Amino acid sequence: MQATLKHQICFAGAGLHSGVQVQLAILPAPADHGIVFRRTDLDGQPLIPALWDRVTPSKLCTLLDNGAGATISTVEHVMAALAGTGIHNALIEVDGPEVPILDGSSAPFVAGIIEAGIQIQAAPLRAIRVLRPVELREGEAWARLVPGDHLEIDFAIDFTDAAIGHQELHLDMANGAFLRELADSRTFCRASDVEAMRKAGLALGGTYLNAVVVDGARVLSPGGLRHRDEAVRHKMLDAVGDLALAGAPLLAGYQANRAGHAMTNRLLRALFADPTAWRWEECTPSLEGRLPGAGVAAYGPDAGLVRTMHVAAE
Repeated sequence: MQATLKHQICFAGAGLHSGVQVQLAILPAPADHGIVFRRTDLDGQPLIPALWDRVTPSKLCTLLDNGAGATISTVEHVMAALAGTGIHNALIEVDGPEVPILDGSSAPFVAGIIEAGIQIQAAPLRAIRVLRPVELREGEAWARLVPGDHLEIDFAIDFTDAAIGHQELHLDMANGAFLRELADSRTFCRASDVEAMRKAGLALGGTYLNAVVVDGARVLSPGGLRHRDEAVRHKMLDAVGDLALAGAPLLAGYQANRAGHAMTNRLLRALFADPTAWRWEECTPSLEGRLPGAGVAAYGPDAGLVRTMHVAAE
């Protein structure tokens, strides 16, 4: 069945790239509403649907455009949190141009969703089943979607900095795996790239407290890494958020090497451009039990997982 939040939840903080202080609220929404952003700071408070065909090219983040001049950027972490907790309907109000970065991961959003509570709705849930492989390649970077009974992710990255190096990981995203394995993994960058990003008007809100910054073999952020392979886990977190823009859970495997936001979106565009590559499928109870958010509604605010996320987010 579809799900939304029981209660509104609020967050505040700076945008990673804009540096602008913003407030964000996630509100319950009716069945079949989907995930929609509302820019409360703009005239008319325009709506921006969180869908793959609303993505516009941007650097180092996912940016949505409603086609009438309203945009919202860096949506991937909150979208991953919603997908990972099985929230299908929500209205997200933001009073600025960018989602707040918080601690650089999805953990604060997940903890807030669990504390607000998850409301199961009296409406069937449909998923998108991938029927045949769809692949994109650009130099050494590639990404593909392959048929599967639930979402599985294989991701590999390579960086010259020894603190990251080569990392690869496979995860079955069924039944709360996002919360356990990916949600607290933070965005990362190399110290050598910071000055160039800021000259380009990016990372203006970045700090050692909301990003993992590495310099060669050193991790400069206080406290070091949350996971030995935190970098590839964060890339997988981003992929969960970007794939959520499909508008429904994917029954597929996502495999990628050195891929980023733009490639994942182009992959979704390639999928939906071919009507023989996918179909809608109503979720049966057994199928629903294999989705990323399955069982999460039973988690309470006193769960050890949520307490751990609060500690990680501070």
